[in-house]
Amino acid sequence: MPALSLEVDNLSAGYGPTRVLEGISLSVSAGARLAVLGRNGMGKTTLLATLAGQTRRYEGQIRLGGSDVSAAPGATRARKGLGYVPQTRCVFPTLTVEENLFVGLKGRPKTALEEAYTLFPRLKERRRNLGNQLSGGEQQMLSTARTILGLPSVLLLDEPLEGLAPVICEELMVAFADLAKKGDMTILLVEQRIQSALDFADQVIILERGRVAWTGTPEALARDQQALERLLGVGGLH
Repeated sequence: MPALSLEVDNLSAGYGPTRVLEGISLSVSAGARLAVLGRNGMGKTTLLATLAGQTRRYEGQIRLGGSDVSAAPGATRARKGLGYVPQTRCVFPTLTVEENLFVGLKGRPKTALEEAYTLFPRLKERRRNLGNQLSGGEQQMLSTARTILGLPSVLLLDEPLEGLAPVICEELMVAFADLAKKGDMTILLVEQRIQSALDFADQVIILERGRVAWTGTPEALARDQQALERLLGVGGLH
């Protein structure tokens, strides 16, 4: 399945009676890379969870490749090509790495596992280990690889580098860049490591209190000292 565009129009969503997102609009063309930035608690995780169908939508539209999925359950969105790697690194602790990956194949032949091992050679070394025997970084690789094996057209990544050693972060970002270069996936990346996100993305939005407060290119944000300080709390980028 080729990469799909993602369009969000005037989206408001949250949990129960609590609205977290208000009037979010964005457009990501097929094969593009969007970084979603913002301070903690500004709605970034809620945005990805809403796109994946895991929150309550109050109003607004979500279109995947032009198809309206606003009212579709999460499983339907997944079948239409949406892949979601949550911050929680949902791996099956009592299954081996290989068994975890089998779950992501979605009917594809077992030989497709080599795609995951090519992307993350460390997983091949650990393929007989149980999920609960992996480090945090290895669990992140496993969670990501399992989702990617399903060949999503739009991939949502929620803080994949959180709490990981620099060498693991570098491995992950190289893998994400390789996926993006192939043009088979549209990728939305929520990440606190601002420079890593900007190096990866070709467009950026910043959320503040559940609304889009800034939008533009990574290059424009790097030059916008006021936005960096006011919206992200950083004095500059290196």
